[in-house]
Amino acid sequence: MVFKTIIFIILAYLIGSMMSGYWIGKYLYHKDILDLGSGNVGTTNAFRTLGVAPGILVMFLDILKGVVATLLPVFFGFTAINPLFIGIFAVLGHCFSIFMHFHGGKAVATSAGVILGYNWQFFLFCLAVILITLLLTSMMSVASITTFVLGTLYAFFFLGDYFLSIFGIISTIVMLYAHRENLKRIRKGTESKIPFGLNYWFSKKTH
Repeated sequence: MVFKTIIFIILAYLIGSMMSGYWIGKYLYHKDILDLGSGNVGTTNAFRTLGVAPGILVMFLDILKGVVATLLPVFFGFTAINPLFIGIFAVLGHCFSIFMHFHGGKAVATSAGVILGYNWQFFLFCLAVILITLLLTSMMSVASITTFVLGTLYAFFFLGDYFLSIFGIISTIVMLYAHRENLKRIRKGTESKIPFGLNYWFSKKTH
Protein backbone atom coordinates (compact mmCIF):
# COMPACT_ATOMS: atom_id res chain seq x y z
CA MET A 1 0.00 0.00 0.00
CA VAL A 2 2.75 2.47 0.97
CA PHE A 3 4.75 1.78 -2.21
CA LYS A 4 1.68 2.22 -4.44
CA THR A 5 0.76 5.44 -2.64
CA ILE A 6 4.25 6.86 -3.19
CA ILE A 7 4.09 5.95 -6.90
CA PHE A 8 0.72 7.70 -7.30
CA ILE A 9 2.00 10.77 -5.43
CA ILE A 10 5.03 11.02 -7.73
CA LEU A 11 2.90 10.54 -10.85
CA ALA A 12 0.36 13.15 -9.69
CA TYR A 13 3.13 15.62 -8.93
CA LEU A 14 4.74 15.10 -12.35
CA ILE A 15 1.39 15.47 -14.11
CA GLY A 16 0.73 18.68 -12.19
CA SER A 17 4.22 19.94 -13.06
CA MET A 18 3.46 19.92 -16.78
CA MET A 19 3.24 23.61 -17.63
CA SER A 20 0.92 23.74 -20.64
CA GLY A 21 0.81 27.56 -20.63
CA TYR A 22 4.58 27.85 -20.89
CA TRP A 23 4.99 25.08 -23.46
CA ILE A 24 2.11 26.23 -25.69
CA GLY A 25 3.41 29.79 -25.61
CA LYS A 26 6.98 28.75 -26.35
CA TYR A 27 6.50 26.06 -29.00
CA LEU A 28 3.26 27.08 -30.73
CA TYR A 29 3.37 30.89 -30.46
CA HIS A 30 7.11 31.47 -29.95
CA LYS A 31 6.40 33.60 -26.89
CA ASP A 32 7.82 33.26 -23.40
CA ILE A 33 4.77 33.69 -21.20
CA LEU A 34 7.09 34.26 -18.24
CA ASP A 35 8.11 37.58 -19.78
CA LEU A 36 4.59 38.68 -20.70
CA GLY A 37 1.66 40.06 -18.72
CA SER A 38 1.85 39.00 -15.11
CA GLY A 39 4.64 36.53 -15.86
CA ASN A 40 2.45 33.68 -14.61
CA VAL A 41 2.16 30.41 -16.55
CA GLY A 42 -1.50 29.82 -15.73
CA THR A 43 -4.77 30.19 -17.57
CA THR A 44 -5.46 33.86 -16.85
CA ASN A 45 -2.11 35.05 -18.18
CA ALA A 46 -2.41 32.71 -21.16
CA PHE A 47 -5.72 34.39 -22.06
CA ARG A 48 -4.15 37.80 -21.53
CA THR A 49 -0.94 37.27 -23.51
CA LEU A 50 -1.59 34.47 -26.01
CA GLY A 51 -5.25 35.00 -26.88
CA VAL A 52 -8.63 33.39 -26.35
CA ALA A 53 -8.04 30.12 -28.25
CA PRO A 54 -4.71 29.24 -26.57
CA GLY A 55 -6.14 30.44 -23.26
CA ILE A 56 -9.01 27.96 -23.57
CA LEU A 57 -6.54 25.21 -24.49
CA VAL A 58 -4.35 25.97 -21.46
CA MET A 59 -7.40 26.01 -19.19
CA PHE A 60 -8.62 22.67 -20.59
CA LEU A 61 -5.20 21.03 -20.15
CA ASP A 62 -4.72 22.42 -16.65
CA ILE A 63 -8.15 21.15 -15.61
CA LEU A 64 -7.49 17.81 -17.31
CA LYS A 65 -4.28 17.17 -15.40
CA GLY A 66 -6.14 17.72 -12.13
CA VAL A 67 -8.84 15.25 -13.19
CA VAL A 68 -6.32 12.62 -14.36
CA ALA A 69 -4.15 12.90 -11.25
CA THR A 70 -7.16 12.55 -8.96
CA LEU A 71 -8.50 9.53 -10.82
CA LEU A 72 -5.17 7.68 -10.92
CA PRO A 73 -6.10 5.45 -7.94
CA VAL A 74 -9.51 4.80 -9.50
CA PHE A 75 -7.98 3.84 -12.87
CA PHE A 76 -5.81 1.24 -11.15
CA GLY A 77 -8.44 0.03 -8.69
CA PHE A 78 -6.53 1.33 -5.67
CA THR A 79 -9.27 2.05 -3.14
CA ALA A 80 -7.11 2.12 0.00
CA ILE A 81 -6.67 5.89 -0.19
CA ASN A 82 -8.93 8.85 -0.94
CA PRO A 83 -8.33 10.18 -4.49
CA LEU A 84 -8.21 13.75 -3.16
CA PHE A 85 -5.02 12.92 -1.28
CA ILE A 86 -3.38 12.08 -4.60
CA GLY A 87 -4.97 15.00 -6.44
CA ILE A 88 -3.48 17.59 -4.11
CA PHE A 89 0.00 16.65 -5.31
CA ALA A 90 -1.01 17.73 -8.83
CA VAL A 91 -1.88 21.13 -7.33
CA LEU A 92 1.50 21.28 -5.62
CA GLY A 93 3.17 20.21 -8.87
CA HIS A 94 1.52 23.06 -10.73
CA CYS A 95 2.58 25.60 -8.10
CA PHE A 96 6.11 24.21 -7.69
CA SER A 97 6.91 22.53 -10.99
CA ILE A 98 10.06 20.44 -11.23
CA PHE A 99 10.21 21.45 -14.90
CA MET A 100 10.21 25.17 -14.01
CA HIS A 101 12.84 25.13 -11.24
CA PHE A 102 10.06 24.70 -8.67
CA HIS A 103 8.13 27.75 -9.83
CA GLY A 104 4.73 27.58 -11.43
CA GLY A 105 1.19 28.88 -11.60
CA LYS A 106 -1.53 29.48 -9.05
CA ALA A 107 -3.26 26.14 -9.70
CA VAL A 108 -6.83 27.45 -9.89
CA ALA A 109 -7.68 25.41 -13.00
CA THR A 110 -5.76 22.37 -11.76
CA SER A 111 -7.57 22.51 -8.41
CA ALA A 112 -10.84 22.74 -10.32
CA GLY A 113 -9.83 19.59 -12.17
CA VAL A 114 -9.14 17.79 -8.91
CA ILE A 115 -12.60 18.76 -7.66
CA LEU A 116 -14.21 17.72 -10.96
CA GLY A 117 -12.55 14.32 -10.79
CA TYR A 118 -13.73 13.82 -7.23
CA ASN A 119 -17.24 15.32 -7.13
CA TRP A 120 -18.74 16.91 -10.24
CA GLN A 121 -21.75 18.32 -8.36
CA PHE A 122 -19.45 20.19 -6.00
CA PHE A 123 -17.48 21.35 -9.04
CA LEU A 124 -20.68 22.94 -10.42
CA PHE A 125 -21.21 24.75 -7.10
CA CYS A 126 -17.67 26.15 -7.24
CA LEU A 127 -18.12 27.09 -10.90
CA ALA A 128 -21.25 29.07 -10.02
CA VAL A 129 -19.42 30.88 -7.19
CA ILE A 130 -16.44 31.83 -9.32
CA LEU A 131 -18.63 33.08 -12.19
CA ILE A 132 -20.81 35.19 -9.87
CA THR A 133 -17.76 36.64 -8.11
CA LEU A 134 -16.14 37.42 -11.46
CA LEU A 135 -19.33 39.13 -12.59
CA LEU A 136 -19.25 41.34 -9.50
CA THR A 137 -15.51 42.05 -9.13
CA SER A 138 -13.92 41.45 -12.56
CA MET A 139 -10.85 40.16 -10.71
CA MET A 140 -9.76 36.54 -11.12
CA SER A 141 -7.70 36.64 -7.94
CA VAL A 142 -10.70 37.68 -5.82
CA ALA A 143 -12.94 35.14 -7.54
CA SER A 144 -10.45 32.31 -7.00
CA ILE A 145 -9.84 33.01 -3.31
CA THR A 146 -13.56 33.54 -2.63
CA THR A 147 -14.45 30.27 -4.35
CA PHE A 148 -11.96 28.25 -2.33
CA VAL A 149 -13.05 29.80 0.97
CA LEU A 150 -16.79 29.36 0.31
CA GLY A 151 -16.21 25.92 -1.22
CA THR A 152 -14.38 24.76 1.88
CA LEU A 153 -17.17 26.02 4.15
CA TYR A 154 -19.80 24.38 1.93
CA ALA A 155 -17.95 21.05 1.94
CA PHE A 156 -17.67 21.08 5.73
CA PHE A 157 -21.07 22.41 6.82
CA PHE A 158 -23.38 21.18 4.05
CA LEU A 159 -21.73 18.11 2.54
CA GLY A 160 -20.05 16.85 5.70
CA ASP A 161 -17.17 15.64 3.53
CA TYR A 162 -14.12 15.94 5.74
CA PHE A 163 -11.67 14.81 3.07
CA LEU A 164 -12.98 17.52 0.76
CA SER A 165 -12.89 20.03 3.61
CA ILE A 166 -9.23 19.24 4.33
CA PHE A 167 -8.45 19.52 0.61
CA GLY A 168 -10.22 22.88 0.62
CA ILE A 169 -8.23 24.14 3.60
CA ILE A 170 -4.91 23.08 2.07
CA SER A 171 -5.88 24.51 -1.32
CA THR A 172 -7.01 27.79 0.26
CA ILE A 173 -3.64 28.15 2.01
CA VAL A 174 -1.87 27.43 -1.29
CA MET A 175 -4.13 29.95 -3.07
CA LEU A 176 -3.42 32.67 -0.51
CA TYR A 177 0.31 32.08 -0.80
CA ALA A 178 0.20 32.00 -4.61
CA HIS A 179 -1.89 35.19 -4.70
CA ARG A 180 0.15 37.11 -2.12
CA GLU A 181 1.21 39.73 -4.68
CA ASN A 182 -2.36 40.01 -5.94
CA LEU A 183 -3.56 40.64 -2.39
CA LYS A 184 -1.08 43.50 -2.08
CA ARG A 185 -2.38 45.01 -5.33
CA ILE A 186 -5.99 44.57 -4.21
CA ARG A 187 -5.26 46.53 -1.02
CA LYS A 188 -3.63 49.26 -3.11
CA GLY A 189 -6.49 49.24 -5.63
CA THR A 190 -4.14 48.41 -8.51
CA GLU A 191 -5.16 44.79 -9.22
CA SER A 192 -5.75 44.18 -12.92
CA LYS A 193 -9.26 43.41 -14.13
CA ILE A 194 -10.39 40.97 -16.77
CA PRO A 195 -12.59 42.47 -19.53
CA PHE A 196 -15.76 41.06 -17.99
CA GLY A 197 -18.08 41.93 -15.15
CA LEU A 198 -19.68 44.90 -13.44
CA ASN A 199 -16.47 46.31 -11.95
CA TYR A 200 -14.76 46.35 -15.35
CA TRP A 201 -17.75 47.84 -17.16
CA PHE A 202 -18.22 50.48 -14.48
CA SER A 203 -14.54 51.47 -14.59
CA LYS A 204 -14.74 51.81 -18.37
CA LYS A 205 -17.74 54.12 -18.15
CA THR A 206 -16.10 56.36 -15.57
CA HIS A 207 -12.93 56.92 -17.65
